[in-house]
Amino acid sequence: MVLMDEYRVNTADLARQCQDDPFDFTTTADLAPLDSVIGQRRAVEAIHFGLNMKGPGYHIFITGLEGTGRTTITREILTTHAKKRETPEDLCLVNNFEDPYQPRVMALPTGSAVFFSNKMTRFIEALKTNLPLAFEQKTFVEKQARIKKKMADVQDRIMSRVAAAAEKKDIKIVRTDEGYQAVPLQEGEPVSPEAFSALEPERRTAIEKDLARVQQQMKDAVAQIQQQAKKTQQAYQELLVETAGALFSREMDLLFTDFDDRPQARKFLAEAKKDLTDHLPLLLSSLDPDTDQGTETTEMLEFLDKRYQVNVLVDRRGEHGAPVIFEPAPTFQNLFGKIEKMPVQGMVSTDFTMVQAGSLLRANKGFLVLEIDAVLRHPEVWETLKTTLQNKKMYIQDPPDQSGPAMASLRPDPIDLDVKVVLVGGYEIFRALQGADPKFNRIFKVRADFDYEVDVSRENLFNYARFIARACETENLPAFTSCGVTAVVEYGSRMAESKYKLSLRFGRILDLLKEAAFWADRDQAKAVTAEHVARALNAFRFRHNLYEEKVQEKYDDHSILIDLTGSVTGQVNALAVYQVGDLAFGRPSRITAESYMGKPGIINVEHEADLSGQTHDKGVMIIAGFLGRMFAQEYPLSVSVSITFEQSYSGVDGDSASSTELYAVLSSLSGYPIRQGIAVTGSVNQKGQIQSIGGVNEKIEGFFDVCAGRGLTGDQGVMIPSANIRNLMLRKDVVDAVDQGRFHIYHVSTIEQGIEVLTGVPAGRADEGAMFPENTVFGAVQQKLKKFHDQTTPGPWSGR
Repeated sequence: MVLMDEYRVNTADLARQCQDDPFDFTTTADLAPLDSVIGQRRAVEAIHFGLNMKGPGYHIFITGLEGTGRTTITREILTTHAKKRETPEDLCLVNNFEDPYQPRVMALPTGSAVFFSNKMTRFIEALKTNLPLAFEQKTFVEKQARIKKKMADVQDRIMSRVAAAAEKKDIKIVRTDEGYQAVPLQEGEPVSPEAFSALEPERRTAIEKDLARVQQQMKDAVAQIQQQAKKTQQAYQELLVETAGALFSREMDLLFTDFDDRPQARKFLAEAKKDLTDHLPLLLSSLDPDTDQGTETTEMLEFLDKRYQVNVLVDRRGEHGAPVIFEPAPTFQNLFGKIEKMPVQGMVSTDFTMVQAGSLLRANKGFLVLEIDAVLRHPEVWETLKTTLQNKKMYIQDPPDQSGPAMASLRPDPIDLDVKVVLVGGYEIFRALQGADPKFNRIFKVRADFDYEVDVSRENLFNYARFIARACETENLPAFTSCGVTAVVEYGSRMAESKYKLSLRFGRILDLLKEAAFWADRDQAKAVTAEHVARALNAFRFRHNLYEEKVQEKYDDHSILIDLTGSVTGQVNALAVYQVGDLAFGRPSRITAESYMGKPGIINVEHEADLSGQTHDKGVMIIAGFLGRMFAQEYPLSVSVSITFEQSYSGVDGDSASSTELYAVLSSLSGYPIRQGIAVTGSVNQKGQIQSIGGVNEKIEGFFDVCAGRGLTGDQGVMIPSANIRNLMLRKDVVDAVDQGRFHIYHVSTIEQGIEVLTGVPAGRADEGAMFPENTVFGAVQQKLKKFHDQTTPGPWSGR
């Protein structure tokens, strides 16, 4: 008979004993808040390395599980690093007067772009207001009058000469609506057409010749007047420019002074001054109250308003050090900027004032943090980002897939880009990009991998307490007592699934601290105790475990068939973990195996029904390998085995039940029944060694809850791999039940040990002839297989 005690797990090993934790404080208020990072030396050093590497391609990829603080820690490191660097310049976009579709990017001193933009806006507004007033001034009116008088005098002088010459020939110059006309005179009076026709032919001919000569003189005079009018108009334009120029030169010269050390700004101001001078007549006509131009005047004013604006792309006012930008929604336009469009008569139009910067430009000369999952949802973003980082040039442009009717497209100047991009993502995406994207490896050369657990040590335990102290300070929570900290530490080990580890997934830890503080506040307690932590955990489970309760009800009312007492051949209780949102819980599932003569091999019923995953299929194949190694050295196996999960109607995957399935097969072949009060978990290899599995605590507690629901008998328990003892962090009620002998935890490292615990019969050890002793499980299996072989193979059995 097998001695069961040698396989029992000691009560002391069922959970970490926290009495030795170095918590000699009363509350966390006595501790200095944590000012460093726990257990992330590798990741922190990698981030610092990436930030300090100046060569191309040393962008950073952050990997790690959710809740490990990877984003928070990265933010703190980036912020600290950024404070040591200079604040970058402002960036703005101005009109290119030579090519409006290629506006120019201009850098200005930090915080001065808005000032410059406002100065230009006020300048244009002042121009629109003061120009009409300038032309009402006495000086301008007098100069304008002199120009007009000069023109009138010249015109009178020219026409007087022509009139005097015509008068000598009895011809008078008459001004009509159509212009000047020569009229013959007789006795000082104009000759009527009838009288002219009645003249003698010789006289008519002479008058016509004189009229022709006078008309030619008039034509020459008009030409001289027109030439003089051009000079007069030029003089008038010069007067306008002189008057208007005096008005805006003073203000613009002040702008020149404000940006004296900025060649780009001075160049723009000089170009704007020249362009404004060239467009002054157009501006004056649009401002003339006597002109009736309606919509055209309004549009011209709007055009001139925009023409000299300064479009601020990046405003660094209030920033200190390099920028640190977190972009949560990295669409193409959010990341690279956008060029807005405005509908105009069924088409679309745009100009440089409708260009906006994206987060990549705002992060220039600083740091940009992106979630890789969000980036990859937009393929055009990922490809453009890689190209931009490689070329170190930023282009504000329309998305590659943007289409529309007759779009007016801008081509702003490319911008030199000096930014450190930090991508945050999971292991799977990182490995996929490494294997499939050569550009990725050249650009993101630095990987910072955040750990999810840390060793239990006095230093780490103390830092855990200091982390709680920091959380209490930053979140305005009441302090935690030393026993409250101990309860949190126990939960940290439970999350890490190890007595020797602490979880670094501080997101959930912080949630627990807040929820425990809530219950302390409800009790009007001055500090948070272990009882408040327990209430928070219980309340969390209650909020999330409706499905768990519904499943438990099916065990309680026997809707799910499960035997918890007695022994049955070919039947074992396996353990599985259900994950529902943030809650995981374990429950047993019956596995049965039937063996019979037929086509050799194992029938995986789940596989045949398309309910088996690849890992589960692999586990079944390993079972076949074990049986072949143990029992097919002298003759082939001549047995069919059918294995199935009873009452399983969804997919099955994982290999944690492979040892359980093997026990069911061995029981079916040997005829030795298996104790139904013991549930089993653990994977097996072809050598028969039991391998560790995940979720061991949930599996044990799940079976305990089912047994407790029907009443503990004292013979029930769970058999786990020996390698999983270090992972035990069981609930107190389970530990108490084991300590009182009402429930048992067994550990095994081989199939032989496991089948002995389950059947109470020795497994058996093969002799030199590969034969197993009688009255052992393996001996009975061997005899059954011999019988099947003899019955299916003609002639004497070739084995011994």
